[in-house]
Amino acid sequence: MPKTFRELDVWTKAINLTTLVYEFTAEFPKHEIYGLCSQMRRAAVSVPSNIAEGSARGTRRDFRQFVKQAEGSNCELQTQLIIARNLRFGDPTKLSTAESLSIEVGKMLGGLSAYLAHEVQANRSGQPNAD
Repeated sequence: MPKTFRELDVWTKAINLTTLVYEFTAEFPKHEIYGLCSQMRRAAVSVPSNIAEGSARGTRRDFRQFVKQAEGSNCELQTQLIIARNLRFGDPTKLSTAESLSIEVGKMLGGLSAYLAHEVQANRSGQPNAD
C-alpha cells in the first residue's frame, strides 16, 4: 500500500477527472451555473477528496468507508454526465472522455475497496498489518 494518497493511481486519475469536469462544465449554458454544472463539479471534487481523507484516517476500515463514499460520488457524476448528454450540454468529445475516465476510476475504486475489505477481514483473522 502506498504511503500517501498522492501515490495512488486512482487518486491521480480522479484529479484528472475533476479537472476535465471543470473544463467540460465551463461550456454549459450560463443558466446552469447553479444547477447541473455545480452538482457535477461537487460530485467530481468529492471523489479524490474522499480518497485523500480516507487514506489519512489511520485504519483500513475507515479508509474503505471513504473509498465507498468516493464510489458513490463517482456514480452520481456518471448519472449527471448522462443527463448532460441528454441535454446536449458541453463538448461531446470531452463528455465521452469524462465518461470513460469515470468508468475507469469506478473500476479502480472497486478494486481498492475489495483490497481494503480483504485486509480488514485478514485482521479479524489475526493476520498483522491490516487495520
